[in-house]
Amino acid sequence: MAASERLLNADLAPTTDRTWRTYDLFAMWMSDIHSIGGYTFAAGLFFLGLVAWQVLVALVVGIIIAFLAVNLSGIAGQKLGVPFPVLSRISFGLFGANIPALTRAIIAIAWYGIQTYLASVAILVLVLRVSPSVGTSSLYRSDLLGLSYLGWICFLIIWVIQLLVLSRGMETVRRYQDWAGPLVWVVMLALMVWLLVLAGGKINLNLSSKTLSSGQAVLAFFTAISLVVAYFSTLMLNFCDFSRFAPTRRSVIVGNLLGLPVNFTAFAVVSVLVTAATITVFGKAITDPVLIVSKVPNTAVLVLGAAMFAVATIGINIVANFVSPAYDLANVAPKYINFQRGGLIAAVVSIVVMPWKIYANPVAVNYFLGGLGALLGPLFGIIFLDYFLIRRQKVDVDDLYREGTSSPYWYQGGVNPRALAAFIPAAAVSLIVALLPALGSAAPFSWFIGAGLGAGIYWILSAVPAPGRRPAPTRVAPSPGGQG
Repeated sequence: MAASERLLNADLAPTTDRTWRTYDLFAMWMSDIHSIGGYTFAAGLFFLGLVAWQVLVALVVGIIIAFLAVNLSGIAGQKLGVPFPVLSRISFGLFGANIPALTRAIIAIAWYGIQTYLASVAILVLVLRVSPSVGTSSLYRSDLLGLSYLGWICFLIIWVIQLLVLSRGMETVRRYQDWAGPLVWVVMLALMVWLLVLAGGKINLNLSSKTLSSGQAVLAFFTAISLVVAYFSTLMLNFCDFSRFAPTRRSVIVGNLLGLPVNFTAFAVVSVLVTAATITVFGKAITDPVLIVSKVPNTAVLVLGAAMFAVATIGINIVANFVSPAYDLANVAPKYINFQRGGLIAAVVSIVVMPWKIYANPVAVNYFLGGLGALLGPLFGIIFLDYFLIRRQKVDVDDLYREGTSSPYWYQGGVNPRALAAFIPAAAVSLIVALLPALGSAAPFSWFIGAGLGAGIYWILSAVPAPGRRPAPTRVAPSPGGQG
């Protein structure tokens, strides 16, 4: 039976282009980590009340867990050559895959808008520093939907740049990441040296003033680990969108090793050194790198620093929040939506949701985005338990594009009821843990709870034979790029 136009287009098909090598994946992770949000997150871990060495150990443990989890998606993507929504068809069904795909897409679109706004703030700071008179003009003081006219201009400039990169496809994304991530290291290291010189080398790495009991310290330690894992939970799910272009499994694992445990740990250390130095130099901790750059007395250095952080934020936006919805929305209607159109839809919606208002509203961030984020754990548990432990990586790729009962991934009307039966209760528990104020101390662990429950329930349900269901295929899908 031929592939169905409801399941296949050129972008969703198994790739034959294997151009993302070890350095490309390493640079991709640099772009994901080297951002305003990444800097603030890494520095913020040192304010949990733990001493510096405890935070560093927790950070290393957390990033190793994230590294191992990312490899699951990476290995599957490299072997099958398919993007995340197609990979989801294996466990959720040919059309049931839209549930994890659209969940991931909604999260990505909201954060895409927020990250675009944060990058535009860096440009805004730059404009106000170079031309202070603009701050008193009507261009800055006039308001449209909660954003100044100047703010709109800066926002749309970043918005258009990102769209131009993505509209040219994944090869352009690869080329952008190859230089964007490393450039931020230059700025960060220069910023660190400048502040350490001003501080005379006198800094205190124990940034928090909290005094914790033994029990509180243990909880804070595991909380830090969980927060690191949760920070990478989005790309842990859809990293196959990138690894599908890798030539060998080895290139995926080595790229991830350099980009996550090595690079993230180094970036976190630099972030905390810079933050600690701001306490000595400015009398208070500044965890926003754009605000730190704005204090640089040299205008040329300020321009370079602000531009680099804008470039970095564009990088994380493309990696974490643009590629995913482009594929996810294409999966809904492959006949009408390709990768570029999916990206355009995501970009337009990211303006409509007015991300500056979401970012300014802690309730919206915590309950809307936090709630959606809690759903990622169950999805991860179900999808990768099914692929690695139940099917043992044996998948007939052609059947992922064939509509009807001839495909073992058709299940019931294109949806796997067992996946839904595992996802719904696991997601409900994960949401309660993440959002219920009374369970606030357990909220950072919602991803682990959801992933464990989703995988456990799905494992139990899958052990019971379904009447009339075709057994899982025993043919191993050939890897277009081979294993290495």
